[in-house]
Amino acid sequence: MTPPGRRTQQQRSEATTADLLSAARHLFAADGYATTSLDAVCERAGVSRGALYHHFRNKEALFLAVYEREQRALAAAIAEEFGRHLDPWEGLIAGCRVFLVRAHEPAVQRITIIDAPSALGWDAVRAVREDCRHMMRIGVSRAVRAGSIADRQVEALASLLHGALCEGAVAVACAPDPAATLEAVLAELVRLLDALAATPRA
Repeated sequence: MTPPGRRTQQQRSEATTADLLSAARHLFAADGYATTSLDAVCERAGVSRGALYHHFRNKEALFLAVYEREQRALAAAIAEEFGRHLDPWEGLIAGCRVFLVRAHEPAVQRITIIDAPSALGWDAVRAVREDCRHMMRIGVSRAVRAGSIADRQVEALASLLHGALCEGAVAVACAPDPAATLEAVLAELVRLLDALAATPRA
């Protein structure tokens, strides 16, 4: 039994990992993947270089862990918003809005939109995004079953909508005026999704 007040080896390991991820997220968001050094991460986390390598084999592995955590947080926010709506289609629209708004946050945008594709490669990014694609498939499928939209090829429609969302987030990130572009993308998103409704929306 571990004496009161003393942490187990697993608890210490988990705490070190959390410190490294927190430090890395801050630096990746502020300075970008290419500029951030592992020495800077270790210094901010208060751990040795050896401790970092015990948990992550290199900077790419550390960035992947940060990116995965960002995507899990984004997926959780989308799922929470979807659950607030009785109409699955309204929930899907709201979830799409959450995706675009959260992706506009500076830290999320830098890590997930700007740096992830170049740091990790398309295959890794696509694999990590699977949770969001899966939720899109669920949302479209439930909307079809509820009669909110006509019967569709769910997989194809979900893929198209998810791709449009991701490209919309990239457009916002690369725009000279991101805030104005976000509002334009959100407005067109609503028009696009309303056009798929089984009955016209007011």
